[in-house]
Formats: sequence, C-alpha cells, structure tokens
Amino acid sequence: MPKGFLPMNHSEMMEKGWEQVDFVYVCGDAYVDHSSFGMAIIARVLESHGYKIGLVCQPDWRNKESVQEYGEPHLGFLVSAGNMDSMVNHYTVAKKRRNMDAYSPGGIMGKRPDYAATVYCNLIRQTYKKTPIIIGGIEASLRRLAHYDYWSGKVRRSILLDAGADLISYGMGERSIVEIADALDAGLDIRDITFIDGTVYKTRNEDSIYDAIRLPDYEEISTDKTAYANSFRIQYQNTDAFNGKRLYECYGGKTFVVQNPPQKPLSTEELDAVYALPYMRAWHPSYDAQGGIPAFGEIKFSLTSNRGCYGECNFCALNFHQGRIVQSRSHASIIAEAIQFTKEKDFKGYIHDVGGPTAEFRKPACRKQMVAGACKNRRCLFPRPCSNMEVSHEDYIALLRKLRALPKVKKVFVRSGIRFDYLLADKDRTFLTELCKYHVSGQLRVAPEHITDNVLSKMGKPPVSVYNEFVREFEKTNAELKKEQYVVPYLMSSHPGSKLEDAIALAEYLNQHHLNPQQVQDFYPTPGTVSTCMYYTGLDPLTMKPVYVATNPHEKAMQRALIQYRDPKNHALVREALEKAGRKDLIGTSPKCLIRPQRTDENRRQGKFKAAPKRRAR
Repeated sequence: MPKGFLPMNHSEMMEKGWEQVDFVYVCGDAYVDHSSFGMAIIARVLESHGYKIGLVCQPDWRNKESVQEYGEPHLGFLVSAGNMDSMVNHYTVAKKRRNMDAYSPGGIMGKRPDYAATVYCNLIRQTYKKTPIIIGGIEASLRRLAHYDYWSGKVRRSILLDAGADLISYGMGERSIVEIADALDAGLDIRDITFIDGTVYKTRNEDSIYDAIRLPDYEEISTDKTAYANSFRIQYQNTDAFNGKRLYECYGGKTFVVQNPPQKPLSTEELDAVYALPYMRAWHPSYDAQGGIPAFGEIKFSLTSNRGCYGECNFCALNFHQGRIVQSRSHASIIAEAIQFTKEKDFKGYIHDVGGPTAEFRKPACRKQMVAGACKNRRCLFPRPCSNMEVSHEDYIALLRKLRALPKVKKVFVRSGIRFDYLLADKDRTFLTELCKYHVSGQLRVAPEHITDNVLSKMGKPPVSVYNEFVREFEKTNAELKKEQYVVPYLMSSHPGSKLEDAIALAEYLNQHHLNPQQVQDFYPTPGTVSTCMYYTGLDPLTMKPVYVATNPHEKAMQRALIQYRDPKNHALVREALEKAGRKDLIGTSPKCLIRPQRTDENRRQGKFKAAPKRRAR
C-alpha cells in the first residue's frame, strides 16, 4: 500500500495490521487525500481520534459485493455522494448528460449513479441489515428534509428515508462525526443517538421530540406550493448554530424526521487543527495510469482561508450547508501550507487562490454573531450593508502580504469571489489598490449576475449602481497604477423574477458597455436555495409574494441568447425575443441595435442593405 494513504481495499487494510475497520467510508468521488475533499477531511479527523477508516471509492452500484470489501465494520458505514450533488455532477441545467466527471480518474463519466448517496445506502442494506449507516456530504446535507428535486420535477422525501440510513451528519461535519463515533464506540444504539447537533434522525415517537417546531407534513408540502414555501421559510430562518430551533416533519402520520440545530462554528484553533492533519496532498497513486483526478489540478496550489458566508445570495446553498458565520484559519496555518507548496517539485511559484466562499471575509459580520447568532430576519449586506457590520480588509491584506513575501512565491492570485459591495463599504481603499497591483492578472472576475434591480432583488444582490461604482473605482485604480486590467462579470439568465424585458435590458447594458460574455450560467434549481423555492412555487418564501418564473425551455433559451446576442447562432432567438417584447427598435444598424435586420431579397430591393464589394481574386 502507498505509504501514508488510507486503505482502499482489504489487502491494504491487512498491510496496516488491522483485522477490521471501525468505519467503511463509501464515496462517489475518487480518493484525493487533500483538505479540499470532504471525504479526506472526515476520514482524517476520525483517524486523529483513533478510529480505523477503510475507503470504498466509486463502487460498482450494480454489484452489492463492491461494498463488502472489508466485511462488516466495527461501528458503521459512512456514505457520501462526493464533493458535488451527483445530479449536478451528471446533468446540465438543460438536463443533458455531462461529458466529464472532474472527480473521477481521467474525468471519465459514469463512475457513480444518479442520486448516489441513496443508491449506495440501499446497496449496503442488501447485505448489512442492521449495521449503522451515517450519510453526509453536500448531497445529504441539502436533501436532509423534504425538498423540491429539479430532475424528477417533484418534492422528494428526506434522503434519510429514501436511503434507509440511520443518521445524517449535515453541514461541515468535523465535530458531529466524532461525537457520533464516540457514542457508537461507547455502545449506544444508533437509534438512541438523537441528541447531537448537526444531525438528522428519524423516530416514530413524536412525544420524544422536545423544544421543536413542527413543519408542515410531507403530504401537504408535496401537493401545496404555498405550504412548501412556508416550510422552506421556517427552515431558512433556523440555519444558525446559535438561534436555530430543532425542526421536524411528519410522513404518513407515523414517521418523523427530526433536524437537530446546526453544530457550532469551529474556532480558529479547531479549524487550524483540521488543516494540519497528515494529508498526502495527492490523489491515490492507483489513478496515475488514468491521468489522475482533474478536480485536483486547480486546487492543488490554492489556499482555503475561511468558510461560511454572510453574502447570502438567494441562488447559493451555503446558508444551509456552511452557515452565515465566517470562520477563518490563522495566518500561521495558511502560511505553513503555502510553504509546503514551495517544496513540491511541480510548484512554479504561483498560488492560485487564497479565499473561500467569499475571498475577503475573514471574521464574522459583527460581534454579536458569535454570541446571539446571525439575525433571523435581516441580512448583513442586502439590500444594503448593515450599520452593525464591521467592515475591514486589514487582516486579509496582512495575510496576502505575508504570502507574497515567501521565498519561491512569484505571484498570489485572488480567484475566489470578492464581494464588491463589501469592498466599497470599506472607506480604506488599500485592499483595492493591492488587489489590482499584485493579485490580478489582466482580468478580475466578479459576480453582478444581472443589471436590472428587479432581478437583483430576487437574487439578494445589491443594485446595479453599486456594481457600476465598483467598476469605476477599479478602472480608476488601474489607471493610477498604469495597468491595463478589466472586470469580467459573471452573469445568470432566467433567474426567478427575470422577464424577457429584463433579459433585453441586460443585453442593452452589455452593448452600451462593450461587453461580450463568453460564459453564461442559466439558473440551475439545486436543493437548498431560496431561488429554487421561488422556481418551484412561484413565491418568494421570505415575503410570500408572487415571483415571475421562466420555466418554458424556449423562453429560457431566448433569455440566455440575449446575453450572447453577438453570437450569430443566437440571432434567430434574439430576433424572436425582441419581436415578442415589442422591441424591434433594437433590430437595425445603429449603434444601439443588438442585431441587424434579416438579409432578404425584399430588403435588398428596398435598399436596406448595400451589396458588399466583390473582392478581386488573387
């Protein structure tokens, strides 16, 4: 067995001198022993507490023997679909099969099933009827209660029931997984482990559920969209570790799925300890012949400095998974990892990123969050920055300066998203200056997502005036530095609230500012987001007001085409959209027009087009 890696099969377990593992970890991803991969973190955390872990990566889900590699584990099975929801991993927003799986050897697609966590658990249950099964990872975390599933077009039950598992460890599970392991090791029956924060369990005894809010029953929310939106709002308001309540929902009048409050955020010392575990910082050598794991390439020389985000974009599921309270590693921890980079033979001197969900967030939004939690009915940045928010880039600037000063480091990039509204809220422009001077290479990608305030408000994003101010500041700073650098905006089409008129307004904005986006994200309704709830119900769950939703594939195609109106293959859709919206004034030859009139024989006869001069043959 390659020295230092966790065992991937029975023979590698025997090489370690083990007769049995405590946990078998079944995962939809290939094995990359790095802190950017959830499987590696959980396995190494358990190992650091004395538990033996055997990995089963990408088992053949058509063969129950594929999960029997180690026999029955001493304490239980851990199951995860991997770093991504398996349905997002497999399908585009148009529900077309993707060609590559970045978490599989050589990028080969088809190494995991659809709804992978559920399939793996059912596979285990075919042989191990009573062995505890604990599921975790992003797929289980965001499907922990009843949820709208875009791919099947219906409300699915909690994954706990469909998978036949015993417990869910949701969110960032370093603390809860150790508490579960310790409880099992102490001899507790898995059915009695109902008291751990950050877990979801099932019971038939409603009287045993205490200090909890009962959500609408599954039978109600699966048929009534208003009830679904109400249920989602309650869940959204109880995602905080300090003030979130216990929640539960009933299935068939007999079974109750109970979500305990989230685990408390890790301290800086605890987070440092997680990142100091003995990761091999490589994929398992058995994948070498297939070219390795593509997802590892970009993150190998990137640094995670924080987790959690109080930006709260409505289309993002971070609030349900990592929470709003920012936790950060110490400078010493991050610099120690960077020094490791410089010792690796393929390090070229470039640190690809220093950040997290939002790059410059290095502490909670305000002091009260670590005592009373994040506000239930107020946001930190939307619709405008909260007056209680402590805005400062000083700690992040200091960290970047230390990293730049390391021997063998040529450049430190900041490629995680930055919040331009947070940046502008800081009266000190030192960060913007140093960002432009040292941490951008020609282009800075930011995410305004749209430009009409109608759509931005549904996204939970600041008004377009804030983005425009940022662009002016960025251009001014680069002019002073005598640098030619540009802002490249991320844009999204067909988000709830976006009508054809909004998409046209966005196209006009792009034309006016001479922007030609090469990549556009069509809104993808994934589990656990406010926007997905809007998409399914036609209601904003936070206000219960109606929201326009483009669900027709053809209208969605027109909205997307408008963002890339310069592409000739989109002209037919753009023309149709403009005609439908009564905006034929944008079809013509003037600078404000998006596309030219169609070239027809009738147009030529009327003199609307001049014949192109013939080129002389050479």
